[in-house]
Amino acid sequence: MRAVRYHSHGGTDVLTVDDIDRPDPTGHEVLVEVVGAGVNPVDTYFREGSYKPYQLPMIPGIDVAGRVVETSEFVEGFSEGDAVYGTAIGKDHDGGYAEYAVVPEDRLVHLPDGVDLVAAGGAGVAAVTAWRALVDHAGLQVGDRCLIHGGSGGVGHAAVQLAAAAGAQVITTAKPTHHDRLRDLGADAALDYRRDDLAEAIVSAAESRATRDDGVDVVLDHRMHEYLDLDAAVAATGCRVVGIGEKEPAVGFSQSSAARGKDLQLTMMSMFNTPDFREPLSGLASLMAAGDLEIQVAETYGLAEAAEAQRAVLEDSFFGKLVMTP
Repeated sequence: MRAVRYHSHGGTDVLTVDDIDRPDPTGHEVLVEVVGAGVNPVDTYFREGSYKPYQLPMIPGIDVAGRVVETSEFVEGFSEGDAVYGTAIGKDHDGGYAEYAVVPEDRLVHLPDGVDLVAAGGAGVAAVTAWRALVDHAGLQVGDRCLIHGGSGGVGHAAVQLAAAAGAQVITTAKPTHHDRLRDLGADAALDYRRDDLAEAIVSAAESRATRDDGVDVVLDHRMHEYLDLDAAVAATGCRVVGIGEKEPAVGFSQSSAARGKDLQLTMMSMFNTPDFREPLSGLASLMAAGDLEIQVAETYGLAEAAEAQRAVLEDSFFGKLVMTP
């Protein structure tokens, strides 16, 4: 089979397309013929060596979607031809930038009929992170006022849709060129993150409730070193702030009294700490089947374009996700 690999750590030039033997599933693994595999910033961190993969050479790619080809003798519940998607490979297993990938069965779920496999390939890290942040850590409730920074990004655009589906009032930030698309995805208000009066605009956009003070109840923050003080400023009492992202510098409140005075709760999370990936993956699959979650694919790339894809995911501005299509 053909697969993208890096034999040493470095820039995008270390990525090569190699002809290698197709892997065989062992233990509790499923062999998947890959249709789509999301391109994520974390893929580049493993490649450059700031995160360490379990072996070299290594196939990058945390996400995968496709059809089951074969299962090991210990696997139950998956059959040849099943449409599936998953995440959290590319770290302790070879990843999804290949024609075939072996995936542990506990990181893989079925996809309902009608769900696009390329889009599902871009769902994993982004949508599971959004689910974990909003559902598991923030405990998002119907009627909560939810601020999502960076709504046009992979995690952000999934989070906007999850929050809307949960019955929250959704406020998000993005470039003005993305505002209409974000409203179409369920945002009640889309604000330019560059405006000088951003804090005031957020509080104004959050509808007041008779039993609660002004501000937002939940914040999903992907750049805490920039926005943490703003989060405290726009928070209502008891606000839950969840920080995501990779390779961020140390963060802190410049005025801790603002956070303390509002009983602000701060959680910093990593998707890789998910106790059971099947729970969020299954919930997200149901939302995709119902049309409540649409992963927006900005661009697709063949295996020979992996270097360009990894450059673009860090440097270019785009709405939604980039996806490898072997």
